[in-house]
Amino acid sequence: MKSIKINYILVGAVTLLLALALWPNITWHGGQRGQLAAIKSRGELRISTLNSPLTYFTTKQGAGGLDYELAKHFANYLGVKLVVISQQNINDMFNDLDEDIADLLAASLNYNPERLASARIGPTYYSVSQQLVYRLGSPRPKSFADIKGKLAVASGSAHISTLKQLKRDKFPDLKWQTASDLTSKELLEQVADGKLDYTLGDSVTIALLQRVHPQLAVAFDVTDEQPITWYLKRGNDDSLYAAMLDFFNQIVDDNTLARLEEKYLGHVGSFDYVDTKTFLSAIDVILPNFRSLFEKYAKEIDWKLLAAIAYQESHWDPQATSPTGVRGLMMLTRSTADSLGVNDRLDPQESIQGGALYLQRLMAKVPDSVPVDERIWFSLAAYNMGWGHMLDARKLTKMQQGNPDSWLDVKQRLPMLSQKRYHSQLTYGYARGREAYNYVENIRRYQVSLVGYLQEKEKRAAQEAANQEAMGRAYPAIAPELVIDY
Repeated sequence: MKSIKINYILVGAVTLLLALALWPNITWHGGQRGQLAAIKSRGELRISTLNSPLTYFTTKQGAGGLDYELAKHFANYLGVKLVVISQQNINDMFNDLDEDIADLLAASLNYNPERLASARIGPTYYSVSQQLVYRLGSPRPKSFADIKGKLAVASGSAHISTLKQLKRDKFPDLKWQTASDLTSKELLEQVADGKLDYTLGDSVTIALLQRVHPQLAVAFDVTDEQPITWYLKRGNDDSLYAAMLDFFNQIVDDNTLARLEEKYLGHVGSFDYVDTKTFLSAIDVILPNFRSLFEKYAKEIDWKLLAAIAYQESHWDPQATSPTGVRGLMMLTRSTADSLGVNDRLDPQESIQGGALYLQRLMAKVPDSVPVDERIWFSLAAYNMGWGHMLDARKLTKMQQGNPDSWLDVKQRLPMLSQKRYHSQLTYGYARGREAYNYVENIRRYQVSLVGYLQEKEKRAAQEAANQEAMGRAYPAIAPELVIDY
């Protein structure tokens, strides 16, 4: 995602200049009055957000999400605790801001000029384009003039501002409906389910949802790249705003922002409908045969990640054999299998147990200086091309003034391992580094699909077990009383 890389430079430059301009108002070093002083006095930074796999979510292992982790770092920077308020829609979040229930909104929100009368924006931390989506199989509109059906967007979203401008400037007959009971993500899901003809979404959210709903298709880009940003309450007090600028400048300099964006956005790449559809079908048909084994032998990682690795290796075919001699669900070499005590590589239990053990051994080799949540990617690259070549990739990264402990830096060097001008300088020589790069990225995408699809199946199963009234609440229609026509 080229725009993210550009933003590192823009965020650093802009935030530094603004922080210097506002330096006299920066009060977090002392006990002066102001919004920041109030936050420090109560010992809490309160954010309002939306629950989604990108922004904020909770699991048995704890909370996660790009905005959550950024806000957690910001709270640590201020020396206070983070308090999260999870809301149902954008309007409720802005109400939290207006009523001083929240100090800022952190929910991967698009820049919305209509909000600037009462709110101010923080630095851009990544960019998206707004896109019109439809269900695959329906006629694809080439512009808003081709729309034949219902277009709906979420109340309070920046999409409304975009549609108003389009209606005013180019499409005077454009009409849409505003849903107050559904988020933008839920509207995208309704399009995927065939319950709504069109909606607008941001390019990153759409790309992530396509991993679970491959029938969700992009008709065209509605806007160019636009900022994603936090929102603060507008007022005469610049203390929190100045602190935020200084914070973002710091996390650009120390690569915290780059690392978090790699974690949550790094695998958002090209979308393959056939591959995704095939994988989701395999989850229903094949995975149940091996799920208990993945759950049993996944130790340091989630079982769904181990399952994603096996799918990348063999497409969950226990009889899989490659021309080079690797075999089984986890595609082990004969020598690796021997070292792991695996007698029959075609036995699903032995293969999964052996592959999981091999991965554990590789993870144990990763230096402690590598962040905990990135060690798995180093290990997977080594699983594909060998530990020696991973050492070479780290060495090359250091030679080029990169950070050998950063997966973002190291993965960019993997393709170079097949180029003579680079591998001739390294200990272990030539390696198919591009394959290792794609191997890890594919596994990450399969994991996103698997996690999201299983969650969707659980939700649908609960709906089917409930009565008709409960199903209506889970997937409410856009009722006339909840809709504003333009």
